[in-house]
Amino acid sequence: MPPRKSPFFELRSGSVDTLLFVVKTIDLDAIRAELTRRFEATPEFFANDTVAIDVRRLAAEERVPLADIAQLLDSVRMRPIGIVADAAQQTWAAGAGLPFLEARDRRGAASKADSEASGEAGSDAQAAPGAVETPAGATAEAATTSATQPAEPVRVATSAQTLVIEKPLRSGQRIYAKGDLVVLGLVSYGAEVIAEGNIHIYAPLRGRALAGVQGNHDARIFCTCLEPELISIAGIYRTTENPLPADVLGKPVQIRLDEEKLMIEPLRLT
Repeated sequence: MPPRKSPFFELRSGSVDTLLFVVKTIDLDAIRAELTRRFEATPEFFANDTVAIDVRRLAAEERVPLADIAQLLDSVRMRPIGIVADAAQQTWAAGAGLPFLEARDRRGAASKADSEASGEAGSDAQAAPGAVETPAGATAEAATTSATQPAEPVRVATSAQTLVIEKPLRSGQRIYAKGDLVVLGLVSYGAEVIAEGNIHIYAPLRGRALAGVQGNHDARIFCTCLEPELISIAGIYRTTENPLPADVLGKPVQIRLDEEKLMIEPLRLT
């Protein structure tokens, strides 16, 4: 006779969408300085976001104090939940006491050489030597049970087909599409739209829009009224702490990457 199901809890395998914090240097001071420069001015953008520490970009002989990096992330209100590492790195990485996660990002360790050669940056400016990278929306997978749930459910497209959202998005709502994402209503302040492909918003964008989150540098963002908190393509982002030019603020635009720089261009609709 099978055992009865517990009415109190369940333990099951599942996948969790999280950021990958990709470590590219063992210089802890450089990482600390870069985190301070990039996140302290806009602490709310990644506040309470979960993050997996990815060490696959490090050379075989390099080691980094993961417990210290976890503390640094916590200091800018990000929440480390695990480590992504190659098999050869797991011996020393286990000392941090965080679980190992399996990442399903498209670029992964296989593109390590290409990514380093391209000098990836995490903003619209070129990254300084020893910079770190946060490809927004990358997926880490683990067998885990969540003790808490977000205030608003995360809506996720289950295939690479285009996801269409017809209703306005309120603050705290998050949409994730594995293909392209089309939003027909307002994206309010505090709302977030994320896609592995392109994002089309036929209404004001006032929250966060992150396209190409699995490393698709050809992805674009289109919107009819640009008033964002944050825009990002393939982890290269810009916040409104750096004011937008008058010819694109509140106007129809397209956003694309040119090398490692975000290009925001007026969109001619007539």
